[in-house]
Amino acid sequence: MKIDECTPEDVHTVGGGEFPPCVGLTSCALPEAQSNANIESSQTGVSTRSVHILSKSKVQKEEEIPHWYALRTTYGREKKAYDYMTAKGITAFYPTTEVVKLIKGKRKIVIESRLPNIFFAYGTEEQLKTFVYDNVNLPFLRFYYRHVHEGARITKRPLVVPEYQIESLKIICASEAEDIILVPSDVEKFKAGQTVRVIEGVFKGVIGKVARFQGQQRIGIVIDGFMTVASAYVPSAFLENII
Repeated sequence: MKIDECTPEDVHTVGGGEFPPCVGLTSCALPEAQSNANIESSQTGVSTRSVHILSKSKVQKEEEIPHWYALRTTYGREKKAYDYMTAKGITAFYPTTEVVKLIKGKRKIVIESRLPNIFFAYGTEEQLKTFVYDNVNLPFLRFYYRHVHEGARITKRPLVVPEYQIESLKIICASEAEDIILVPSDVEKFKAGQTVRVIEGVFKGVIGKVARFQGQQRIGIVIDGFMTVASAYVPSAFLENII
């Protein structure tokens, strides 16, 4: 399976498929061939119909497992979506930072999003779809999708972010370090770097890839096909390798 890219999706097709539904044409197969398709295999004892049902069941079960998903909004309305969903009981992560701004001649601390138009929500895919497809209250909310090649077919799936990456992002964003870098793509240096865990300092607990980037040794959280968030400088003495 090759993952080509991760892209926002603004248009929702009925059923989420890439191809139109099958047309109800009469089968050209002989009756004997149609009958044989349902005969149990002499080796497995499982009919092809049963295999199809089992496979479908696995897909349904996977959709029932809660994960962290990347969500996007338009026009900087991520906080509005975050507030609405958390008020409905959804667990979410909205990375923010404090910025000092001059407003009407006075310096004020303003809270801004670290990842413009982006936040993360935890739940099952079906559960979060009720918000993503809520065009009354959240018409500006969408999943981030990844496009996956499966043979000649291209399918789209909402981007799942591993929990350890969310926890690492929380640590990085909660630190007071100013030299944190957000790169809206994969950075090959980090993708190829050694996987490490930070065991000391303000980034303690972060798991990611170590690499030298913009003159400093940093830890990169590479969210596949989506973005890379790089910490400020981390000395080698604060790192342990993860095999």
